[in-house]
Amino acid sequence: MSMHRPSGCPSCAEPLEEGDRFCGVCGAPVSAASPPESRDDPTLPIPPLPAAPPAPAAPAPPAAPPAPAGPTGGYALAEPAPGWGSVAAGSAPTLVGEADGWSVPSEPAPAPGPEAAAVPPQGSSYGASEPAYGSAPEPAHGGGEIRHDRPGSTPTPPEGTPWGAPEAPYGGAGPGHEDPYGSATAQGGAPAGDGGKTCVACRAGRVDTDGYCEHCGHAQPRERDHLEEELGSVAAVSDRGLRHHRNEDSFAVAATALPDGSAATVAIVCDGVSSASRPDEASAAAAGAANEALLEALPRGAHPQEAMHDAILAAAAAVNALAPEVPGAQNAPACTLVGAVVSGEVLTIGWVGDSRAYWVPDDRSALPRRLTEDDSWAAQMVAAGLMGEAEAYADVRAHAITGWLGADAYDLEPHTASFKPDHAGVVVVCTDGLWNYAESAQEMALVLPVDAASRPLHSAQVLVGHALDGGGHDNVTVAVVPFAAPADPAAASVSAPPAGAQAEPQTEAQPER
Repeated sequence: MSMHRPSGCPSCAEPLEEGDRFCGVCGAPVSAASPPESRDDPTLPIPPLPAAPPAPAAPAPPAAPPAPAGPTGGYALAEPAPGWGSVAAGSAPTLVGEADGWSVPSEPAPAPGPEAAAVPPQGSSYGASEPAYGSAPEPAHGGGEIRHDRPGSTPTPPEGTPWGAPEAPYGGAGPGHEDPYGSATAQGGAPAGDGGKTCVACRAGRVDTDGYCEHCGHAQPRERDHLEEELGSVAAVSDRGLRHHRNEDSFAVAATALPDGSAATVAIVCDGVSSASRPDEASAAAAGAANEALLEALPRGAHPQEAMHDAILAAAAAVNALAPEVPGAQNAPACTLVGAVVSGEVLTIGWVGDSRAYWVPDDRSALPRRLTEDDSWAAQMVAAGLMGEAEAYADVRAHAITGWLGADAYDLEPHTASFKPDHAGVVVVCTDGLWNYAESAQEMALVLPVDAASRPLHSAQVLVGHALDGGGHDNVTVAVVPFAAPADPAAASVSAPPAGAQAEPQTEAQPER
């Protein structure tokens, strides 16, 4: 019986076992196979049941449907930003004096609308051994290097999530924040089952209530691992980075109306101090408190510089409230803060710590500026004339901060400064997780896309991607705030500094404290 039995299915060549009457893959009867042309018809095998009639001839199996195409993966490499040309000597924003005499302009500054951002590839994973946000590009896109700072040109879906298909946040991202992970449907449109979230690793399994994929066991990213928000002409992105186990940064962006009806834009960025306890809670509390204080003070007509000063004090009080009841039981929560307010023709900056704000003109032949001065050991050494800048920042103590928000902080000294730029540009507000990879104002301007004023969310994504490509050693948070040029040419002349007070072309504007 077995001497004439084929070793594989005549239809699909699937290996057979003794006693199989039908193929386990395609279902074709084994006994009805066509004999090879080189030999006579073999004797039909006798079925186990004597009464069973011979099996009818098997119909040809239907052609297998083509496998669905997977995601292409990778970003299409965009052209790099143009190099620096001539340097305009008077291009830096003009420092405004004291708050006395400040008046809000009658016409609001036009806020350019954001354009569609780019859609990156699917299948990102934070739990992999080498976290990445996209797979290698196809050969048609230029080969295999993964770049985080060059999103492609595919338009953003209507929901506005730029990192993949529209997805519901895993665990809930909170009001206003975009969390690009978690999804109600698996890739390809198949439901994950019971309305559950889809695994970010395998894109097929359902995420259990414990935060792990039932299919591959992959732990899902937490709510704050990657957050994005775009509000009018201001946008912010925060990412855990590639080395930290959690995201200890936080941000807040908002818009409000001034008493004269013009608009004011607010961006706050905070960086939790990792050596303190609960740094993630400290940064979230500070960002929320400062944002609320500004939204309460600006509509009342408070000067933006005074409002920023009071907002930093409110943020400090919120962080102090997190301190343990028993002094010395543990390190008090702490964080740094930097904020920007664009109100009419005035740009106001406030900060404590080493988070920074940069001014980048739309005209890239003009000179960019760093608008803040670090509260750090290296900055103190340079300011005191004890060390040169290169030597100070090469020291292992360079990034030790000398100012922060927290119950164990020294005398709190909020720094504030107001400027009147006479040309259009953007303000980049960021933590050291970004500026460690683009420290000077010129380096930051080279990384920032040239269309940052019209695409702030896309630009924030590019900046975060630049830090990830550089190693992502720290949490990365950045807010991009466009600043429109004054509509009235006479207003620009008001912003010119007094005679003899203009800074040198290569000297960064020194804000008042």
